[in-house]
Amino acid sequence: MTLSRRDFGRLLAGASATAALAQIGVSAAIADTSSYRAMVGIFLFGGNDAWNMVVPTDERYADYAAKRASIAVKQEALMPLTGTAFGLHPAMAPLKSAWDEGALSVVLNTGTLFQPLTKTIYQSRPDLRPLNLMSHEDQQNEWQGMRMREKNLDGFMGRILDRAEAAEIPPLVSIAGSQLALLGSRKSPLILPSSGGISRAGYNAASTDAAVIARQQALNAFSDASAFGAVTDFTGRGMSSAYAQAATANTIVTSTTSVVDQYFKNPNTGATLTSEISRQLLRAARMIEARNTLGHAKQTFFVSQGGYDTHNGQAASHNSLYADLAMALAGFYAAMKALGVANNVTAFTMSDFGRVYKPNANAGTDHAWGSNHLVLGSALASRKVHGRYPDTTYGGAEDAYNDGRWIPSIAVEEYVGAIAQWYGVSPADMPYVFPNWATWNGGGRGPVPLFG
Repeated sequence: MTLSRRDFGRLLAGASATAALAQIGVSAAIADTSSYRAMVGIFLFGGNDAWNMVVPTDERYADYAAKRASIAVKQEALMPLTGTAFGLHPAMAPLKSAWDEGALSVVLNTGTLFQPLTKTIYQSRPDLRPLNLMSHEDQQNEWQGMRMREKNLDGFMGRILDRAEAAEIPPLVSIAGSQLALLGSRKSPLILPSSGGISRAGYNAASTDAAVIARQQALNAFSDASAFGAVTDFTGRGMSSAYAQAATANTIVTSTTSVVDQYFKNPNTGATLTSEISRQLLRAARMIEARNTLGHAKQTFFVSQGGYDTHNGQAASHNSLYADLAMALAGFYAAMKALGVANNVTAFTMSDFGRVYKPNANAGTDHAWGSNHLVLGSALASRKVHGRYPDTTYGGAEDAYNDGRWIPSIAVEEYVGAIAQWYGVSPADMPYVFPNWATWNGGGRGPVPLFG
C-alpha cells in the first residue's frame, strides 16, 4: 500500500496528538497494566440477521421454522452449542472447537436502547427511543458512539484511548478504515491496510534523482522546524512521527517470520484464507504478536465485514459470509493460543441492527432492531448463552411492529461495557467511555456476566 494524502493525514493526526498531549495529565482509564489485554471489535456492516446465526433447538424450533419459512435453517444442519438449547448456522462449524473449549459465548437480543423499554413505553414515548431506528448510518453511529438520543461525534474506542497512557505507536488500530468508534477528543488511532505493505509515495532513500533528493531534503528540514514557531514545529514533528509509525507498522505487517500466518487456513482444504475479514484479523494477530516490540500493555482493534444487508437471497449470502467469518475467527483464536494470549484477547461482534423475523417476498429480510452476537476468547465464562430469546409472537409484547422487530432486552452498553471492564477501563472512566452508563449500571441492570 502507498500512503495516500488522506491515509497520511490519519497517521499524522494520531502522531501529532500523541506528541502534543504526552505531558497533559489525564486519568488512567486502564486500571491494570500488569497484564496484557486486547479487545477486537468486529463490525458486521449491513445489519446481520443473527436470528439465523443463533437458532433455538428445543421446542421453540418449530415456531422458528414456521415463521422464518423459506429462510429457516434446517434443525439437523445446525452446529450444536452443546449444553444449551441453541445451535449456530452450519457455516459456522469452524467455531465448534472454540465452543467446546469454553472460548465462545452468545449474547441474545442486544441492541441500541436509551433506557429500558417495554412495548407500551415504546409506543407512547417516542422521545425515549433511540434516534432513527433501523437506519443503517444512524444505528452504526449509535453502536460505535454509544449515544442513542444525540449526535455522535466520537466513539467508545477513541474515548478509551483518550484516557490511556501516551504511546509512540497508538494502541488503537483499525484495519477497516476510518470509523466513528475510533475517534476520541485527545488522541487518534493507527489505521492500517488489510493487505500489502506501507510506503511513502514519491520517497526513495536510495534515489539519485535531483528532484526526489530535493523533495526529501525539504521534508527532512521541515521536520525540524522549531525556529519557525510552535505550530510549524508541532506539525513538522507530527509528520516525522507519522512516518516513523508507518515504518514500524510496515516492518510488522510485511515480516516473513510471523508465526500467526499459518493458522489462517481453510480447515477443509488447507488453502490460505483470502477473505477481507481474514486479512484484517491476520493483521490484528500480527500486531498482537508484536505487542512487546510496540510497548503495548493494552491493544484495541477495529475490523469489519460487509455484505449483511440481505434484502434478497439471504440463504446463499449467509452461507458465504458466515463461512468466511467463522474460518477467520477460528484462525484468529488458534493464533492467539499459539501466542499464549488466548486468555488475554477477547473478540466480539457488532452490527447495525437485527433483521425482521418474518422474511420478505425476495427470500430476504428487512431492517429491524434487536440481534444476537458472538464473543470469542479463553477468558469467557465457559459455554454460555447470555440473555433471553424473545417471545416471537408477531405483534406481541416484544415486537415493536407486527412482523418480528424485537425490542432489545440487553443494551449495547451492557454488552460492550462488560468487555471494556474486563479490558481494564476503570470504574471512574466508564461514564466517559459510555455516556449513558448510569442508566445501565444499577437498578437491576448491569454488564453481561461474560467472563469467568
